Amino acid sequence: MKESIKSRLRQTPRYVLIGAITAAPLWVTWLVFDFLLTQLSGLGKPWVDAMARTLRAFSPPLADWLLVSWLQSLLAALVSLLLLYLIGWFASRLIGRRILDALEGVVQRIPLVAAIYGGTKRFLSVVKDRPADVQRVVLIAFPTPEMRAIGFVTRVIEDEDTGDKIAAVFVPTSPNPTSGYIELVPLEQITPTDWTIDEAMSFVMTGGATAPEKIRFRRALENAAAGAAAATRVEAAKPQPR
Repeated sequence: MKESIKSRLRQTPRYVLIGAITAAPLWVTWLVFDFLLTQLSGLGKPWVDAMARTLRAFSPPLADWLLVSWLQSLLAALVSLLLLYLIGWFASRLIGRRILDALEGVVQRIPLVAAIYGGTKRFLSVVKDRPADVQRVVLIAFPTPEMRAIGFVTRVIEDEDTGDKIAAVFVPTSPNPTSGYIELVPLEQITPTDWTIDEAMSFVMTGGATAPEKIRFRRALENAAAGAAAATRVEAAKPQPR
């Protein structure tokens, strides 16, 4: 009996670790869901409060029922989703776009607000639209030539002197992909992947646990070697000082 108890005690850390690994995806999912629900509830709560105040004159019990904590949060989230749907529908119409353009013109005249609004809008546009002739999810040599990092091509720019194409690549950090690094990489030195953005984000957020079975890592090494050789040739071609 004592041996059985000792055996179970020895297995306790193992079972706790297995339980933590099993529960971690559910916990992360709940954190994301809870964050979104809290934000949506905060956005819609004033509307629900106004609705309750209006109904109190006709039906106080119904108004009190609307102010129950869990129901108020649920209704506030639904109201927020409805408002977002209406904004999207309105923005997709010609008159809606004209009104929004006029509002943007007003916002652009406010110095600090214009910087925040303009930067956010450009970032979302970059995320939504894939750069021409370039795969969105790529591999780059980072942080050392022998190592590789997953990155997202945000745009392609042109070298002013040589005309070469340079990719602006956002390299997210794990497990929080909202922070990261911006790297400027010659287009010929990046390795495209067949991953979707969802797959790449899942890979980053889980610390690589959800990686696909195969990846074009060898091609990335070849691209890096070719880039290093090209840089060496350029350096050697420069006139040496006498």
